[in-house]
Amino acid sequence: MSELNAAMVRATSPSWPERARAGRDLAAFVDVPEAADAVLRLLLDAEDTAVTRQTAEALARAGTVAAVRLIAQAFTEADGNQADWIQIGVQDALADGAPPDAAAVVDLRS
Repeated sequence: MSELNAAMVRATSPSWPERARAGRDLAAFVDVPEAADAVLRLLLDAEDTAVTRQTAEALARAGTVAAVRLIAQAFTEADGNQADWIQIGVQDALADGAPPDAAAVVDLRS
């Protein structure tokens, strides 16, 4: 099974650590429409905010246009709690040296 396929399977796992791992792994594949859809669902995970935070952090680390677009889209669809964790994930990535292009999404509420 390819890395993409394995991550897609983990994205639907009932286990939050598996979903969080999928979010981290799928950040590299957001140019693939099916992966982007899965990542958006993980950013808006209704079961565990750790999935949201870790997926947002991975996307901010990727720093691609597609990754930043997904973060912004999720932020507009997120409830207040999810939005907080998306922002924290992005800030965590930037604090650890994520690409400067990701800085565009740090202050999402401004």
